[in-house]
Amino acid sequence: MSAVTIPLDRSPGFGVYIHWPFCAAKCPYCDFNSHVRHQPVDQERFARAFETELKTMRDRTGPREVTSIFLGGGTPSLMKPETVGAVLDAVARNWTVPAGIEVTLEANPSSVEAERFRGYRAAGVNRVSLGVQALNDKDLRFLGRLHNVEEALHAIGLAREIFPRLSFDLIYARPGQTPEAWGAELEQAIGYAVDHLSLYQLTIEEGTPFHALYAAKKFTLPDNDHAADLYALTQEVTSAHGLPAYEISNHARPGAESRHNLTYWRYGEYVGVGPGAHGRFVENGRRTVTIAERMPETWANLVEAKGHGVTGGEVLTRAEEADEFLLMGLRLAEGIDLQRYEALSGRGLSSARLSVLQEEGLVAPVGNARLRATTAGMIVLDAVVADLAR
Repeated sequence: MSAVTIPLDRSPGFGVYIHWPFCAAKCPYCDFNSHVRHQPVDQERFARAFETELKTMRDRTGPREVTSIFLGGGTPSLMKPETVGAVLDAVARNWTVPAGIEVTLEANPSSVEAERFRGYRAAGVNRVSLGVQALNDKDLRFLGRLHNVEEALHAIGLAREIFPRLSFDLIYARPGQTPEAWGAELEQAIGYAVDHLSLYQLTIEEGTPFHALYAAKKFTLPDNDHAADLYALTQEVTSAHGLPAYEISNHARPGAESRHNLTYWRYGEYVGVGPGAHGRFVENGRRTVTIAERMPETWANLVEAKGHGVTGGEVLTRAEEADEFLLMGLRLAEGIDLQRYEALSGRGLSSARLSVLQEEGLVAPVGNARLRATTAGMIVLDAVVADLAR
């Protein structure tokens, strides 16, 4: 991975994630917990349920200082600004929320209105993440998006005008996409970006419409070598324009990295609230996983009955914590703190396996204290992590 300026503050942080599960339409590639409702959603009911579950989570975590808040989905830009404001107020009632921390809301260009955006800003949102996904109408239709390029550019313009920070997503390695076409689209995107881009390779997830269509050979994707070339091109173009990768799929100007996502990758703690939300935080000295009921109405019923919608979870063993730390941290350009890995696992990484992976050009030391995956290692990261974790 090319050189990148690493933020001096590497503290993992404590994040709050709010999941709004509703969408206007389900994208064919999406396996997130999102649901389409053809009748208006009772937003007041869900706001009350979020408030209740946040209070229950506060009882479990104790007092904390929040470092970031993220409203994801689903399509949070279908929420009324009043709903967003009520949820953010509830977070502040339960934990310490310093002024100016990162508060991100995901938005789809098709659900963007200037008045609504200004309402979100007034409620406390200071960063928006737009699901643009492509900058040509043909591929937007293939991806099942409800917006066209003109609407996407309008949303980007509004977001730049109203919010201090902006990110937007693109999906690459689409059917028939050449390096030349992707390079041109990426150059165009960087021209509109302020400080952050999320660039994801199209993958086929089980249970999605694309999975069935792909299995039926209704479309093909670039092979592994072609996809690797597109990934390498992505690193080259973004770095040349001052938005290097700080994580496998995320690119930012130095200092503009997503604070919330860094909390995940640095293996920090976070509370997850809402249908299908996951959380990971230390409780009674052990890292605890919470998993909420996925069906929105069932989740709301549970919250109203017992104060939360958590239906699953576990307390992680030290070995499981160490494996997760390795898997998350090696996604980052800054890599992992070897001393922290030893503290979690009770052992160091195998010097023999490290030597082999270094010789193969898949990992590299960062001084004496850290280890990172190289660009080649990022492409096969699952295999690298599995080898190190043995």
